[in-house]
Amino acid sequence: MKTRDDLFSTSQTIAIVGLSDNPERDSYKVAQYMQNAGYRIIPVNPKLTHLLGETAYASLSDIPISVDIVNIFRRSDAVPPIVDEAIAIGAKTIWMQLGVSHESAADKAKAQGLSVIMDKCIKIEHAALES
Repeated sequence: MKTRDDLFSTSQTIAIVGLSDNPERDSYKVAQYMQNAGYRIIPVNPKLTHLLGETAYASLSDIPISVDIVNIFRRSDAVPPIVDEAIAIGAKTIWMQLGVSHESAADKAKAQGLSVIMDKCIKIEHAALES
């Protein structure tokens, strides 16, 4: 498994599952921060068509480019099918935001060679490495 420093330095594209178009929501703030830090953000939300200057997709399998990190802003019980889809598209890392965890889905992802981070905010972790 990669260190967080390696993860951030080798990743370019972050698909954010459950990204909201409400600027007051944490998912929006995190996406905007990561975009400003130089990452390409891919919104994954079936209710959106565009957000933060990027095309939004209904699901991970609809994304036409490779994804390095799948960042999950959904309830823990919604994680397993997202992990299955992340494995299917060849994502390299599953990142479950603060308050989101699912041990069996994490074990499945790890068994397929993905790095997994649970119950941590990608924005906080990135900012800590930058300071």
